[in-house]
Amino acid sequence: MISFWVIAVVLVVSALWTVTARRPIYSVVSLLLNFAALATTYLILHAEFLAVMQMIVYSGAILMLFVFVIALLNSGIAPIVLGRDRVPLAPAAAVALAAVAFIATTIAAAHAPAIVPIASHSPLGEVGRGNVFGSIGDFGQALFLSRLLPFEVTALILMVAVIGVVLLAGDLTPYVPTRRRAERARRALREAILREGK
Repeated sequence: MISFWVIAVVLVVSALWTVTARRPIYSVVSLLLNFAALATTYLILHAEFLAVMQMIVYSGAILMLFVFVIALLNSGIAPIVLGRDRVPLAPAAAVALAAVAFIATTIAAAHAPAIVPIASHSPLGEVGRGNVFGSIGDFGQALFLSRLLPFEVTALILMVAVIGVVLLAGDLTPYVPTRRRAERARRALREAILREGK
């Protein structure tokens, strides 16, 4: 039960950090921490398939989509500043502490009994058996039968959010290739190269 409260605190703190971070890339890092904490919660519940899917689908696909959107929106705004990376000490220490806590929690969860899910209609059972809590069959039935509408609505909201970010942060004027714009872009590139050469 202590591991659950530790993970709950990490979930809440990383969620708050996601919303309050000043730089978007820090929000993505804290969202990754949140996804890892949620996957650890699934491991404690002995739902290994859900934990792996959480890490593959959300951390591997959705998070990379956010990184690409951030990179797309930040391209061309300012020249790249050369120098070593500057990671703030407090977030770096928090991530290192969270990583140690995740490892300790995972080791403790491997030896602890599962927490009984309250709202599930599927019985608990051994890992790999069909139609038990956290199995592939249970996940498929919940996703495609009883919870199909919330799943589709979530996908739609994510798509609308990404399109909204691109529209809000993008250039309002459509790109029309003209000689004047091309000359302005060449001049800006030359000035940026000269500034970096000093």
